[in-house]
Amino acid sequence: MRVLAIFCAAFAAGVALSQYLLSAQWALILCGVSAAAALVMGLCGCANKRGDWAKRAFLCALGLAFAFGYNTLYAHFIKAPNDALLGTQDTVEVELLGYAEETSHGAKVTVKILNRGLPGRAIYYGDAELMDLEPGAHVTAEALFNSATDPTGKGLHLRNFTAKGVYILLYQRGDPTYDDTNAGALKYLPQRIAKTLGETIERSYSEREGAFLRALLLGDKKYLDEEDASNLSEVGLSHVMAVSGLHCCFLASLIGSLMGDKRKKLRCAVTIPLVFLYAFVTGLTPSILRACIMISMGMIAPLLGRDNDPPTSISFALLLILLKNPFAIASISLQLSFSAVSGIIWLTPKLTKRANGKHKLVRAAMLSFSTTLGAMVFSTPLACYYFGTLSIVSLLSNLLCLWLVSVVFALGLLSVLIAAAVPQLGAACAFVPALGIRAVLAIAGLLEELPFHAIYFNTAFSVAWLAYVYAIFITCALAKRGKYRYFAAVGLSVLSLFAAAKVNALHYERGGLNVVALDVGQGESVLLISEGHAALVDCGSKNSYIDAGAIAADYLRSAGATLDSVVLTHYHEDHANGLAALFARVDVETIYLADIDAGEGDRDEVEALAERYGVNIHYVTEVIEVTNGASTMSIYPPLGDKGANELGLTILCSLGDFDTLITGDMDAKTETKLVETYDLPDIEVLLVGHHGSKYSTGTTLLESVTPEVGVISVGDNSYGHPTEEALLRLTDAGMTVYRTDMQGNILITVD
Repeated sequence: MRVLAIFCAAFAAGVALSQYLLSAQWALILCGVSAAAALVMGLCGCANKRGDWAKRAFLCALGLAFAFGYNTLYAHFIKAPNDALLGTQDTVEVELLGYAEETSHGAKVTVKILNRGLPGRAIYYGDAELMDLEPGAHVTAEALFNSATDPTGKGLHLRNFTAKGVYILLYQRGDPTYDDTNAGALKYLPQRIAKTLGETIERSYSEREGAFLRALLLGDKKYLDEEDASNLSEVGLSHVMAVSGLHCCFLASLIGSLMGDKRKKLRCAVTIPLVFLYAFVTGLTPSILRACIMISMGMIAPLLGRDNDPPTSISFALLLILLKNPFAIASISLQLSFSAVSGIIWLTPKLTKRANGKHKLVRAAMLSFSTTLGAMVFSTPLACYYFGTLSIVSLLSNLLCLWLVSVVFALGLLSVLIAAAVPQLGAACAFVPALGIRAVLAIAGLLEELPFHAIYFNTAFSVAWLAYVYAIFITCALAKRGKYRYFAAVGLSVLSLFAAAKVNALHYERGGLNVVALDVGQGESVLLISEGHAALVDCGSKNSYIDAGAIAADYLRSAGATLDSVVLTHYHEDHANGLAALFARVDVETIYLADIDAGEGDRDEVEALAERYGVNIHYVTEVIEVTNGASTMSIYPPLGDKGANELGLTILCSLGDFDTLITGDMDAKTETKLVETYDLPDIEVLLVGHHGSKYSTGTTLLESVTPEVGVISVGDNSYGHPTEEALLRLTDAGMTVYRTDMQGNILITVD
């Protein structure tokens, strides 16, 4: 019996229940109940005398009791002291734990708060001078202590920060002082190694290949070309860009190849420290820490005369990670990593044994296929929930590319190490890995062009399809008869996929107009779809964790619509920063822009993107009409006096007597000028101005166009959008109000 595995699995289940479902009071109650149950079972001999099932029950009760109690104590002694400071503003001294990252208002960096006895870490938001500091440097400044779980004070419960051990967000107030005395300390060697490797890659490789290798070796994806990143994600290869257990296995295999198979003790002594060093260099995420633990246990067990047991290894790794930080159970990286490896442990051996006795190439292909399929079994529902996409061609892409990626990893790492030691050899050493990188990117690009290469979970049809596929395969697994039942299940899955895609597309191919306010957080992106043709008004989000372009592209592909045109009301990032991802994935014929000063927003970047992807630019200087399927768009030129918000475009989309008005971020004064200048009709739908700002959607506009429905595109923000004043004006006008932050994507259909 796997005693340790059962206990660790029960502990993980208890931590998950505590984090997602239970209050602190209920966790304590269940801790007492579980502990009492374990005590009774122990006294009754269930631990060793009553059979396997009794022993399993005892281990589960013990693991749950430990989990409920440990999670409660951790929250009390680690998180609560940080929470006590939230909302205060005081002088604070912090130590940088890494290199700062640039933000739109300066820079941010992970820090340790000094001289207050606070456990855990914080994110410090300061000025651009942080970019010049080394890890270990100290910053002293007055700062506002803000919550990492509810940054905007709206009752949110975000888990992405606490999953990384971050409990406070510090916002700099006033002028800071810097002290670099501690910079360069030995404990920050991994960060310096990562920086050196990144700089060496930049010197030795071209921009495109260097960005790929940087992502592959270090997990640093910010330099990756938008189109390459999109293609890799679409075909199921994005996991090679996120450093994980796969990369640790690449490294361990490289070390084994260089050292040979004979000196097992020496290889173990070399491999384990180097794998852990690599984990620290790449950020020590839960997925890579899991791999380090499993690799260590797998190498040490034979030396001790024990068999390596993967279920025990993965369970023990999860226990260690959650003991370090129970909040890590909410980490997407952890959930995907452990679910993928669990699937590999369960399914891959069952499939690979079918290739026993076959040709070497057949066994290699079966190993790649079964490993990919095993990784998908349990992780697919999680990936679809978090990312909304399932790559249908991932089995093929991994079969074609994964071996090549392992070669690129090995040769690329060796080339970077050589170039770091002898810079003159950098370009020569980079030649072969660069060829491999270009091959991987080319394959990804070709597979991305295939129809139905991915399915997007933004409709009920795709969710129903996934549930159906799991149901039929579970039925096949439970059935004992039928030699070809799995082939039948694959056939049914493919046919149902085509059916689901066609049924969803039919809604958008028929006559009429579909107005879709996409949920892009604090930003705006509105699709106007008619007879299979689409126009997109704006494409941006203020929230860094939301890609407005990817959301729009996913929706368009689900709808089977052709994007004929894009209209930008203005150039601010919350209306335009998704264009790179959009253009990388979707062909666009024309983009309509306001011809205002280049200094306003991101006009230069928008124009450069249009030129790169062959999109025609039409500057709107007078009223124009654009046909969009059965509907017509009237685009009005800027009317305001100054500022990007007031110098934006206005869009009126009409189908018969149905009209939708989009005013961007213009204020009430410019709205008044709009209704005075143009004879606007009574409208049915109004995209509420400036995300519900109190300065927009004024009474004059509402009384002039008398909208029946108001749609507010809004998300997590610190501006107070939508404001009470704006909401009150909408309700006073008798409007029905919908909000993307509450209802998600909002679809309004007119036949």
